[in-house]
Amino acid sequence: MSNEFKRSAALSRISPSATIAITQKARDLRAAGRSDILSLSIGEPDFNTPEHVCEAARGAMAAGQTKYPPVSGVPALKEAIAAKFSRENGLRYSLSEVVVGSGAKQVIANAMLATLNPGDEVLIPTPYWVSYPQLTQLCGATPVFVETHAKDGFLLQPEALERAITPRTRWLFLNSPSNPSGAVIDAASLAAIGDVLLRHPHVWVLSDDIYEHLTYGDTPYVTLAQVRPELRERVLTVNGVSKAYAMTGWRIGYAGGPAPLIKAIELVQSQLTGGACSIAQWAAAAALSGPQEFVAMCRESFRARCDRVVDALERVPGMTCAKPDGAFYVFPSCASFIGRKAPSGNVIHSDEDFVRELLDHTGVAVVHGSAFGSAGHFRVSYAASTDVLADACKRIHLFCEAVR
Repeated sequence: MSNEFKRSAALSRISPSATIAITQKARDLRAAGRSDILSLSIGEPDFNTPEHVCEAARGAMAAGQTKYPPVSGVPALKEAIAAKFSRENGLRYSLSEVVVGSGAKQVIANAMLATLNPGDEVLIPTPYWVSYPQLTQLCGATPVFVETHAKDGFLLQPEALERAITPRTRWLFLNSPSNPSGAVIDAASLAAIGDVLLRHPHVWVLSDDIYEHLTYGDTPYVTLAQVRPELRERVLTVNGVSKAYAMTGWRIGYAGGPAPLIKAIELVQSQLTGGACSIAQWAAAAALSGPQEFVAMCRESFRARCDRVVDALERVPGMTCAKPDGAFYVFPSCASFIGRKAPSGNVIHSDEDFVRELLDHTGVAVVHGSAFGSAGHFRVSYAASTDVLADACKRIHLFCEAVR
């Protein structure tokens, strides 16, 4: 009997996260002695978690809140989430309509596992967060990519959405502000998208609002169920504490949605992980319910960094870099460098070649746009110090000038 390792059919449908892979390569190069490595490949705030949040975690430990928590979340956190949805988004959810997971990614994965079957389709506007199609394929469903364009600010156009919907469409993913483009869907655009969805009652929507608090325009942030309350019973609004409160390692995400879907997500979670870390949940409750000055400080810091990075990259000959409206990424075009020779002498055949040559030659790690479904671009995270960003932009400029 052979003891050869065999991968499952589900595993054969997915591949490693490109952002994690490039970040790990940067770590490996640094560990191997490359002291010049600057990693702008990961979406992680460079701030420390607020002290009152850490104090809440210490208090929870001291109070013995270290046992198995309820699968769907501790009541104190669910109450804080429901209050947040009401206060900031005008959405009213009972505790039975709220679920907590080990990061927003787990909440999304649980929702897909709870609802998708082979033959189902999931509409994913490009550029997209790298995990959306992978999670869809893991469930045996088919990702259907709906192209957006830089000329439209990478915003989903209602006509394109209408054309993409079929009887097999199960979900539409919306991510605003967007990873990787930083695009923010305004109220009028959301309303137009909602009009299309109202004509197709079999299509559910996953609204990924994880970058909600990182928007830089004057218009207040809005989410789909807020703009089109008629769609509330088929919208899952996903969020978390990772980005706004610098809590990526605490691994707390959450969602609000119709009770039957939340119950199905809870069922999946009960068999995969159980409840999220109890201590982190009490910390998250403090983040959502406590002082919010930290969020405003982070937003202003990121706004200033965004301006500097866009200005620097716009000065690179042959490169275009639109100013994003949110998140902490820019998504410049490197299309003009494809087909030319890098300083190494290698021909740059793709955006993936561009970022590989950039890392090898300059030590700057960024992520190729094709990983997000938009070839000819690359993603730069400006969640780094201003000194690191200035150095990285200078290296990118010199690299591009050396491309022949």
